[in-house]
Amino acid sequence: MKWIRVAAFALLAAPLAGTAQERYPSKPVRIIVPFSAGSGTDIVARLYADHMTKLTGHGFVVDNRQGADGIVGSEAIAKAAPDGYTLGVVPASPLTMNPALYSLPYDSRKDFIPVANFASLGFVLVVNPSVPAKTVQELIAHAKANPGKLNYAAGSTVVHIAGEWFKIATGTDIVAIPYKGTAPQVTAVLANEVSMTFDPYLGISHVRAGKMRPIAVTSSKRSSGLPEVPTLEEAGIKGLVVETWIGLFAPAGTSKAVVDMLQSEAVRMIGLPATRERLAGLSYEPSGMTTEAFARLIDADIQRWAKMVKETGFKVTK
Repeated sequence: MKWIRVAAFALLAAPLAGTAQERYPSKPVRIIVPFSAGSGTDIVARLYADHMTKLTGHGFVVDNRQGADGIVGSEAIAKAAPDGYTLGVVPASPLTMNPALYSLPYDSRKDFIPVANFASLGFVLVVNPSVPAKTVQELIAHAKANPGKLNYAAGSTVVHIAGEWFKIATGTDIVAIPYKGTAPQVTAVLANEVSMTFDPYLGISHVRAGKMRPIAVTSSKRSSGLPEVPTLEEAGIKGLVVETWIGLFAPAGTSKAVVDMLQSEAVRMIGLPATRERLAGLSYEPSGMTTEAFARLIDADIQRWAKMVKETGFKVTK
């Protein structure tokens, strides 16, 4: 892909790709986020919006459209005019996990152009310090010695499926306890209401303070935020990789010139020290892959979540 490098602000006065088409952007751009303000996805979207506003002199405005596990906002992105003035910053689940769970009003492969992958994130398998286990194998042994006595907080569909797949992969009987959100599930572990959970790094300060014990991370590689903690695969649980990401999308049909410019600036923003510091504070691993590589990742994730949902028999409860 040819990246368009913007060397000086004055270059923005020239039309994209040297054509006579309308200069882009010539008016404010809306960035739809299918989750609430303050979420990790929202924070990343606002970083990009601020970067692009300063770069172009036109407002890139975040529009939070939460609801229905991200379906409401994702549908709005898919059905927007493909003119570059409606974009989306979306995490993995609405586009890769939801196809296995719902009849969707959009097609994850056909209705979106994957512009840029900002960052990836795994989860940390954490236990309350009262659980007598410091490794995955010790946790498995303890669970098998006490069937049905351990439980885990499931504050999101992703966490719930991850927990059920962990049970199948380890042959353990651990009870799922639903919570309304990933923040409450961390609180539940801290209060010893539940034995464990899969934490999206919201409780990393509590981990470092010794209030929760990290057992393993679910990502394919160790986390830079907890480099001493092994992955589940390193701990002997093969095939159990649970990662999410946050990406920039445009409606299908958006011009290549616009997509190339947006992708180039996403990569440039990710490379800035201030951005990398902010992402590190969220325990996100910066990405910056090409649109082609991002599209391949999405296809692979759709297949992986379909397999997880099928093997666990997970169904959404209303």
